[in-house]
Amino acid sequence: MMNATQMRRQQMILDAGYTDFNSRLNRYAHSRTNDGELADDLTQKTFLKTWAYLVKGGKIETMEAFLYHILKALIIDEYRKKKPTSLDMLLDKGFDPTLDDTHRLVDMLDGKQAATLISQLPVLYQRVMRLRYMQDLSLEEISLITGQTKNAVAVQAHRGLDKLKVLYEQNSRTTPELT
Repeated sequence: MMNATQMRRQQMILDAGYTDFNSRLNRYAHSRTNDGELADDLTQKTFLKTWAYLVKGGKIETMEAFLYHILKALIIDEYRKKKPTSLDMLLDKGFDPTLDDTHRLVDMLDGKQAATLISQLPVLYQRVMRLRYMQDLSLEEISLITGQTKNAVAVQAHRGLDKLKVLYEQNSRTTPELT
């Protein structure tokens, strides 16, 4: 714990540092952040951190270097913070928050159509296609279920997908598109 004399000595050291370097630190912070208020805040935090260090009994060899070191760390911390973005700022930049679900709807309908087309595939491919693309199982899992090798399952899935694409293209030519 510091006694009153040590506390006054530390306060004099900090006061001298403030008098000598405050404006330069503020200009430096402003040049790095391009924000006057933020520069003021960072400069004040620099002196608060320095005071906390001195109160704990820390020794400062060169006040200017110490202050700049703290300020640079505070600036880096500020850059690393996630900045909240307001909706107004996004709207000013051209962001349009309207929801357009047409692509999602078309994808969903295409998926349902593809799922119904699986039943038109040769029997050899139907089970593997359902397990792979409707139940989202891996090739290893399918090979365990079917008792086939992983390679055989991969070949069946590939060939089934090729046949499914052909069926889908044929089917989409005969049905009108959603627009």
